[in-house]
Amino acid sequence: MTQNNRSPYYLHASLIVLSIVLIVLVAALFSRMLFPRVHTERADPDTFLSHVIQVEVLNGCGVPGIATRYTSLLRQNGFDVVSSGNFETFDIQESLVIDRRGNMENARRVARALGIPEQRIIREISTDFYLDATIVIGADHESLHH
Repeated sequence: MTQNNRSPYYLHASLIVLSIVLIVLVAALFSRMLFPRVHTERADPDTFLSHVIQVEVLNGCGVPGIATRYTSLLRQNGFDVVSSGNFETFDIQESLVIDRRGNMENARRVARALGIPEQRIIREISTDFYLDATIVIGADHESLHH
């Protein structure tokens, strides 16, 4: 065969390959139309976060080791204590819970777990915090649930 005789074969082969690709694409299009994908709604990420309540425990009364003691207690009760340390002052008389994410139910659950009255839940929402609540242990720590 000469060069001129081969070009119709290449042309026919190219047309056959392109026809097959076109058939596959058209079949895919019709299968999408006949069997559309089922889209499930994505859950709000806060829904998942609210199942595990993330808190920080701060010592607001100056008693050495008090934040560590309540960190252990909260972890035993299923809370995720992400940090503990000292509050800005040690003159807090009554323990309190600070709601950081706007989910008052989570703040209430934390308060109930420790026996802190709901009146001592403060709402201080901040996008700088990646936790649900801050617990400040005050001088009344002996009256909290152990």
